[in-house]
Amino acid sequence: MEEIIFHHTLPIQLRFNDVDKFGHVNNTVYFSFYDLGKTEYFASVCPGVDWEKNGIVVVHIEANFLQQIFGSDHVAVQTAVSAIGTKSFDLVQRVIDTKTNEVKCICKSVMVAFDLEKHESMPLTEAWIEAICRFEGRDLRKKKAN
Repeated sequence: MEEIIFHHTLPIQLRFNDVDKFGHVNNTVYFSFYDLGKTEYFASVCPGVDWEKNGIVVVHIEANFLQQIFGSDHVAVQTAVSAIGTKSFDLVQRVIDTKTNEVKCICKSVMVAFDLEKHESMPLTEAWIEAICRFEGRDLRKKKAN
């Protein structure tokens, strides 16, 4: 597997309610960080999308928690698309400490393009695919098996 290069980084401001009684960020909070990263990624990479009609939904998500985040830490979420299919794409995200670059958590998701009016999956548009590939600096289309 090719190493992921993250071109999109979003600093995260930790809030008082992100920290639990043990003094660290609760595991459930990481997913809100990943949601913020996804939102900012697609707003900047695919700015012409009509989000009232078209959406992107998570159909699979997994996270590996590597290190604790404490309330005094400075963190950011990094986001990259690693592969693109016809209706779905693979998203890789990680939370890092911005002072040490230590990876705190890694998240992998499968995202599906969704028609919000018809309530069904839809093919990714060529404009989306081209915009993502251009941003990531390489062709991410999944090769079809023979």
